[in-house]
Amino acid sequence: MFSLSRQIYPNPFQFIPNLNQTPSFPSFRLDFPLKPAPYPSIRQQIKASSTRGIEGDGDNLSWPWDEKPYEILGGGRISYLDEQDIACFLDPPKDLIPIDPDSYNPAAYLWKKLGDIPEERRPRLLSTLEPRLISRMWEIVGTRYQDAKLAKQSASTLLHMGDSPITQERWACRTSKGPLPITWSWINDFKQAIFRGNDGGLYGRMIFGGLIPASVANLYGPLYFTVRQVTEVMSTEQPCDLAYEFDDGLLDLHDFPEGFPKPEEHRWPFDDHLVIYVRHCGPGVLVGQAWQEGKDLDQVPKKFCGEILMVKIS
Repeated sequence: MFSLSRQIYPNPFQFIPNLNQTPSFPSFRLDFPLKPAPYPSIRQQIKASSTRGIEGDGDNLSWPWDEKPYEILGGGRISYLDEQDIACFLDPPKDLIPIDPDSYNPAAYLWKKLGDIPEERRPRLLSTLEPRLISRMWEIVGTRYQDAKLAKQSASTLLHMGDSPITQERWACRTSKGPLPITWSWINDFKQAIFRGNDGGLYGRMIFGGLIPASVANLYGPLYFTVRQVTEVMSTEQPCDLAYEFDDGLLDLHDFPEGFPKPEEHRWPFDDHLVIYVRHCGPGVLVGQAWQEGKDLDQVPKKFCGEILMVKIS
């Protein structure tokens, strides 16, 4: 354990105040190394506050480093604490007192928490976060532009818009499910391929699959778009980093990635000046906001499918 020097039992009159003398205090020496405790997750703090005074007495005392990075739910399903932390941060329990937003940057905290999730587990966010939390994420990431250093960081190497040896990335996407009618629900889940063209520019393609009928996918695909660096959403003047502009879909490129079909002219509504404005959230995670801005100058822009969560998968 540890040993105490004899000074731990001082003369009872030793600590009588003396204004002309600096007081001395007993010293002790530790004979074992201290193990630093990691900061507990949000979910762990909530659990601790609800069980304080019931658990953790005597021999049943538990420590933060004894906690596993997941908990097993009913049916054997595993729920990881890092993903739960992000969901809890975006939608905190009503009984928790919110931190003064002026005392910290929410986007910086979110960036760190996303970085804590291993890359192979980040796609789980698509099923963990409810659609309304995707919209909430767009709002919170807006505070990132208040930090000049954080505003320069990028969620991926390719989308940093600089020279990169990486020529292609794949992203899995899920929308906030609005305001599209139910007949367009097939667009709520899709994938994106971002690639560098032979002219050095960045381009992308929306890829539909899963339960979507092949006839529908073939009717609207391939949906190519151009990646441009912008600073704000045209309709709202809110800050952003990138814009995925669909235009007519007829990219003027000589070469495409292997297996990619030739461009075809977009059908409505993708040809109606559809733009997805993108914000960097954290390592391997983006959030976008889709707008149908219209070809006509007097057309009022409107949201297309709400906000979009994008997670890098390869």
